[in-house]
This record gives sequence, C-alpha cells and structure tokens, in this order.
Amino acid sequence: MIAAALVTALTTTAQAQSTRLRALDTENDALAWQAVGRLDIGREGYCTGTLIAPDLVLTAAHCVYRKATGARVAPEDLTFRAGLTHGEAAAVRKVAQIEAHAGYTPGQGHNLQNVRHDLALVRLAEPIPTHELSPFAVFSGRMPQGAVSVVSYGKGRSDKLSRQNQCQVLGMRNQLIALDCDVTFGSSGAPVFTHLNGRGQIASVISGGNAEVALGMALPPLINDLKRQMRANKPQPKATVRRLGVGANKSSTGAKFVTAKGS
Repeated sequence: MIAAALVTALTTTAQAQSTRLRALDTENDALAWQAVGRLDIGREGYCTGTLIAPDLVLTAAHCVYRKATGARVAPEDLTFRAGLTHGEAAAVRKVAQIEAHAGYTPGQGHNLQNVRHDLALVRLAEPIPTHELSPFAVFSGRMPQGAVSVVSYGKGRSDKLSRQNQCQVLGMRNQLIALDCDVTFGSSGAPVFTHLNGRGQIASVISGGNAEVALGMALPPLINDLKRQMRANKPQPKATVRRLGVGANKSSTGAKFVTAKGS
C-alpha cells in the first residue's frame, strides 16, 4: 500500500466532480478503446497495458516482476489481449521482450523512487497492424491540469474494459501525480488520458492507489529511456546454417557463386 504521508504530500482538494466508473460491456462500447488490453502474467494475475506502437505495449514496471521472488517475468509468460471483452479480444499476442525502467527497484514496494519510475515497455512477438488497431499516442508535454480519464481492467471486472470518463488531478510534485481516479487490483499499468487535442493521449500510467487516491508518474523522459533500453537489448535473431552433403544439388540452394572475373 502507498504510504499515507506520500498521499498527503501530493494531494490537494479536487475542484471538479469526477464521474463514476462505467463498464464497456459490448464490443461496440469498447471499440474506441480496444488498443487498451489485459496483460496476462502466466496464471498469476494480470495488469492493464496500452498499445503505443504496432509492437509496443506500455504498462507498469511492477507488473513484469514476480511478487514472491522479485524476479522478472519471462517474455513467454506474458500475453497481451487487446480490448478483451467477455472472452473475445480484438487481437492476442505473445511477448518477445520486456524492458522495465532502470530506476525501478523490484521488491521495494511503492516508495517515492519506485512510483516515479514504475513504467515498462513490452515488445510483442508479432505487431498488430494499424488497420486492425490504432495505437494511442503518448502525450509529450507536462501533465495538464483539469480532467483526465482512465480505461482499465480490475478486480471484479477482469473480463471487460471499464472507463472513468472524468477524474481529477489532485496534485503533482517531483514527477509524481496524484489523481482521484477509481482503481483497484489489475488497474496497474492503466493509461491516464488527456483529451486536450481530440483523441486521447496517454499522459500518465497508474502505478497503484488506495480507496481515495491513485498515483502515476510523469512520462517524459521515461518513455525515451525505455525505448533506448529496448533498442540496446533487442534479442538478435538466431542464425540458421544449412549444411550441404556430398553430391548435393547445389542448384537448389539459391547460392550464387562468384568467379575471380566477377558475376
């Protein structure tokens, strides 16, 4: 749980009324938000994640570590189910790579440092084409004042998306953001949207919370850090070697032999 002192330090009184959480019960209701999905962690549980590129999903760093051991989850144990609604997903993909922000330390809970860096990217084994799902953009500016919205999964609503159309930023300090958004177990990694310029852009990600306050982080420059990590650590494709036996038909190999005079 988040320390009471941390919550008190960040929060002020909300000036506007937040709306209730609403279940997106049908595929039609969820259509605009299907790039948000459930990130299943083996049989241990799930978090919420959001497609920000055809092959990249944004979530919380603590979602990719095992609670019992602090070990990072193996990529093959993660599955992204985009727009999951009553058992039907808009797309299902396995994961090929996981990068948690280097500033996050597993096993230390929701201290100031961890909440500030509680962000991870996972690379899908196969991209989801943009004609199937349109990724959400990440807001590049400072967290705006005013109303935001959150789309998430959570305890008691694990099989369908839910959206809180309007919740409030209660306070911001040292790259930490407090909100009055309705979150619970499974909502970790959920996108916090600003709607200043048309379609929602992701302005923060839910790290955790209690009955009254949710906490997120300022995304720049964390996103750039994670993308650099992902490029640097991207697994190299395994080389394959084809052996030719004696007397094999070389014309079938596709190889081109070059003489000293050129091709």
